Amino acid sequence: MTANVSMNDSVNSAKKNSKNSSLPTLSWWQSIALKGDISKLMAVEMNALVWSWLGLMALGWVMVMSASTSIAETYTGNAAYFSTRHGVYIVLAIIAAFLISRIPLSWWQKTDWLWLLLGGLGLVAVLVPGIGHEVNGSARWLNLGLMKIQPSEIVKLTVVLYISGYLIRRQAEVQNQWSGFIKPLAILGLIVVLLLLEPDFGSVVVLMGAVLVLLFLGGVKAGQFFLLVVATLILGYLVVTAEEYRLARLTTYWQPFHPDNVYGSGYQLAQALIAFGRGELWGTGLGESVQKLFYLPEAHTDFVFAIWSEETGLMGGLFALSLLTFFLAQCMIIGWQAQKAGNLYGAFICFGIATLFGLQVVINLGVNTGLLPTKGLTLPFFSYGGSSLIICSVMVALVYRVSIELNGDFASSQNTNSQNKTSEKKSARKTQKRKKPSVSKSSNKSALKQGDDTNIDFDQPASSDATDYVTGFDAYVEELNGGRDEK
Repeated sequence: MTANVSMNDSVNSAKKNSKNSSLPTLSWWQSIALKGDISKLMAVEMNALVWSWLGLMALGWVMVMSASTSIAETYTGNAAYFSTRHGVYIVLAIIAAFLISRIPLSWWQKTDWLWLLLGGLGLVAVLVPGIGHEVNGSARWLNLGLMKIQPSEIVKLTVVLYISGYLIRRQAEVQNQWSGFIKPLAILGLIVVLLLLEPDFGSVVVLMGAVLVLLFLGGVKAGQFFLLVVATLILGYLVVTAEEYRLARLTTYWQPFHPDNVYGSGYQLAQALIAFGRGELWGTGLGESVQKLFYLPEAHTDFVFAIWSEETGLMGGLFALSLLTFFLAQCMIIGWQAQKAGNLYGAFICFGIATLFGLQVVINLGVNTGLLPTKGLTLPFFSYGGSSLIICSVMVALVYRVSIELNGDFASSQNTNSQNKTSEKKSARKTQKRKKPSVSKSSNKSALKQGDDTNIDFDQPASSDATDYVTGFDAYVEELNGGRDEK
């Protein structure tokens, strides 16, 4: 009797300590359905991440609305054609983000391989004649009638999800053996080949950058990491020089106004730079752009920022960049908080998604301003396109999910209660088998630890020892400081 009472006290204490450390499973849907508490399911915490995301989409709608009027009226007879469709995409993106944010991270961790497989099949499908939709010489889209889906956008997210889970499942192998380092690279290599066959070199660069960051944070050895960096640079050089049009972009962006380039491979960049020059400090006025009148190709997609800077000037451009920077900072902050709380899967997801966003922003703005060779890569939340906008919003929803699980939402508490009941039953059975008359303080502590381990294993089996996980950054800092003291 004394043993049972002591064990119950230990389990009750474990409930409080493990509430924020465990990840929920889909069983919380059943709890909500049985109790009829739909308000908990519909609740949304309007934090800084959500406000910055909504602000970016609203600003992007204004950009598309202004930059697309001329081309829309010419090709469709309706100046508001693209802006109306973009508004519909925003609504769909918000709905998709809301639904994704209701799904626990543990479910994504268990099914990450499936999403990677589906993304890979999408890349194969675009290469099949009659299925893939070709635009400007690249087969990157699947035409679904109402909208075109770009599988490469989906694959970038699925790779981040898979690598994040892999780093936790294979922690020891990744940090100590070559096999743990090579296995994900083999899968990544296949995806890179499929992307280059489209071709979509920009997505390859963004994807490789995100994987490098995740492997670094995952704790791969320094020699392996730098070997991968060198191999990536060599591969990039070979890919660029293999195609004549890529080499032309690389060699002409230094002098876009040269007579040999201004109406050839440097035309798009030259027109974008003219747009920036016309904007000066305060811009020509919203809707008063001249470059969007068929001077600058892809004015409402890849070069929408150039049109925005022409109409709003340096101040408008800095405002948009400030909002993007604030949004990226929120993603990184949530990832850092997740790492400190022991939610490493959530931390890896946040850092991976932030890297995807950051690299895409840097490349697009570099292309617009002439700092990088011309490359067809959209600006997240600003460029026109339903596929990009919805996938970017899904990424935001995953980061948001990490934040609400860190704050101990209703789903976590419901699932924790069910887990603790299971732990209590198991602990009681073990106590009865031992038939000990009393339980000391040390056994109470072991029971508490056992209850915590049961909770973690039930919901996050791959990261049950998250507190002992050493990230790449921590490992390199310790190595610079002379290594870790082992006692």
